[in-house]
Amino acid sequence: MREFILKNGIKTCVKQNKDTPRAALTLNISINKDEKFAGEYAMMNRLLLKGTTTYSSEELADILDENAIELLTEMKSDYLRFRFTCLNEDFEKALAVLRDITLNSTFNEFDKEVGKFKGELLAELDSAKVKVSDLFTKTVYKDHYYGHSYTKILEELDKISKDDVIRSFRTILETGRKSLVLAGDIEENGLLEKYLGDLPSASENKSNIPAPAPLVRDYAEIIKEDANQAQILQGWRAATIEEKEYPVLMLLNIILGASGLSSRLFLELREKKGLAYTVRTSYETHLKSAVFSIYIGTEPGNIQTSIEGFKEEIEKIKKIPVGEEELHNAKNNLIGKQQFLFETNTQQANTMAYYSVMGKGFNYRDEVIEQVKNVTSEDILACANKFFTDDYVLAIIKP
Repeated sequence: MREFILKNGIKTCVKQNKDTPRAALTLNISINKDEKFAGEYAMMNRLLLKGTTTYSSEELADILDENAIELLTEMKSDYLRFRFTCLNEDFEKALAVLRDITLNSTFNEFDKEVGKFKGELLAELDSAKVKVSDLFTKTVYKDHYYGHSYTKILEELDKISKDDVIRSFRTILETGRKSLVLAGDIEENGLLEKYLGDLPSASENKSNIPAPAPLVRDYAEIIKEDANQAQILQGWRAATIEEKEYPVLMLLNIILGASGLSSRLFLELREKKGLAYTVRTSYETHLKSAVFSIYIGTEPGNIQTSIEGFKEEIEKIKKIPVGEEELHNAKNNLIGKQQFLFETNTQQANTMAYYSVMGKGFNYRDEVIEQVKNVTSEDILACANKFFTDDYVLAIIKP
């Protein structure tokens, strides 16, 4: 693994993986300010592959298809991701296309994409599971950029102009910190410098997105007449990647609900009590905040019993130390998942660039694994008591 900095300041890492026929590259650019209207950044992302001053959207699609180049842009809450995967012999061609998109996108087809986006959002929100997630997100991050859910976007989408989208992209490109990772059997021989070395300087600007206001206990409910079951999401604010509890919460997630058949909530609420169609936990991190949540899909008549089941399992994890065997198994499960999600060149490029743009080193994943190995039962207990408080959001969709 070789780390260096391009002449414009982009932090770069090249990870050599011999005898792999396809190379992967990820370029992340940090987002340092809120969007003006909900959906502005999402629209920007949708339009980045709709043509450049060099190629129309159809020509661009043909070039990518003919050369088997998979090139995608992805909008995350704290960064914009460009990534591609290609055959080694087409690496320079893929780089040239990436450069063209970042510097020369025309953002054409704006009105057409707004209409398509609305239709897609409405179709998504027809799902009760998506609807409860939307309700939870805009409640747990009320009046904050992180709370720009599907329904919030639908409320403000018509306020966005093409000029707003272009202006936002220019701001992100010119002020965002940039992290670049190439993984594969590639001797890049200065190609990264040639094609990406004159992107706007990789500023060290810090994020101006404010931290969300402290969470106050809240309840939100939607009646969906055609729902076949109740959807329940309960969540708490949690530690971000910057905090010492980050690896502990990753383990808590495995123990409570992210390890499938062996997780506590699955065993207690589905297997023993027969309450759930689906039950799981999630730990979602942003730069300025994070949320730990529990989800269940259940019969409408089981809503209160399910909520009490959540409370019972949370109280157990807060009061009774996790046993040595359960903790050992959770660590093995988490480390195994981390290794499984780091097998391909694409996974490696994405993971390493993610940690870098979030302010960590390219190899921070290795550090996290070592931290996980050192987590104790006492750490789990302290972490659970710190974050599983009475200040939570409960969101319910029911018929």
